[in-house]
Amino acid sequence: MQTDIEIARSITLKPIKEIAESVGLNYNDLQPFGHHIAKIPLQKIDEKKVKKSKLILMTAMSPTRAGIGKTTTAIGLALGLYKIGEKAIVALREPSLGVCFGMKGGAAGGGYAQVLPMEAINLHFTGDFHAITSAHNMISALLDNHQHQHRHTEKQLKEVVWKRVLDVNDRSLRNIVTGLGGTINGIPAESGFDITPASEIMAILCLAENLDDLEGRINKILLGYTNDRSPFFVKEFAVKSENFYLKNLLR
Repeated sequence: MQTDIEIARSITLKPIKEIAESVGLNYNDLQPFGHHIAKIPLQKIDEKKVKKSKLILMTAMSPTRAGIGKTTTAIGLALGLYKIGEKAIVALREPSLGVCFGMKGGAAGGGYAQVLPMEAINLHFTGDFHAITSAHNMISALLDNHQHQHRHTEKQLKEVVWKRVLDVNDRSLRNIVTGLGGTINGIPAESGFDITPASEIMAILCLAENLDDLEGRINKILLGYTNDRSPFFVKEFAVKSENFYLKNLLR
C-alpha cells in the first residue's frame, strides 16, 4: 500500500487555471502562487449565489486508528459529491507547522482523499501564517521599544499581557526572558512564544470583513496595563492609517 506522500506525488496536478474555470472563476481574477495554488479575492464572493448554495459543516470527531478524521472525511465527502455531478468545494483550515513534524503529520488529508500539492500546503502554502507571525511580532517589537523609550516614566507599562508567536511548537521557547545584554537591548522581562494559530491576529483575520475592519480590530488589541491599571491598546502606538504596516502585511 502506498503512503500518503507516495500517492500525492503520483498524481499529475491540473493547472490552477483549469480548476478555477471548472467552478466559474476567471483566472485573471485570481492571485496565483505558482502553477497550482491561488487566492480568491473576497470581492468574488457572490452573496446571491451563496444563498442558493448548501453548506455542510464537518465538526469535531474522533479519528480512526488509521488517522481518518475531520479533514479526510470532509475531502472525501467533497470528492463524492463531485463524482455524482454536484459542484462541490471543500474549505479547510490551513495546516500549522506545529503539528506537521510530529506523530500526527500534516493536515491535508490522507490516502486518496487529499488536497494537493500536499507538501506545499503543509509547509508554507501562500505565506499567510508567515504574515500573521510577522505582524504579531512587529507589535511585540513596538511594545518593547515603547517600554525601552519610556523606562522609569509614567508611560512605562506595569504589566504586559502580549507574548510572541512562532509557527513551530518549540517547548523551550514557551517561557523566556527578553531584554538581556545591557540597557541598549531593552528592559529584562518575562515573555514567551505561543504557536501562531493561537495569535489574536489569527482570530481577527478570520473575523474581519475587510481591510478597514481588520485595522480597527488590530488597534483594539489589549497589550498591557499602565501603573494606574489603565488598559494599553495597539492604537496607543499611533500608527498612521496610510502607513499601517500590519494591515499591509496581511493584505
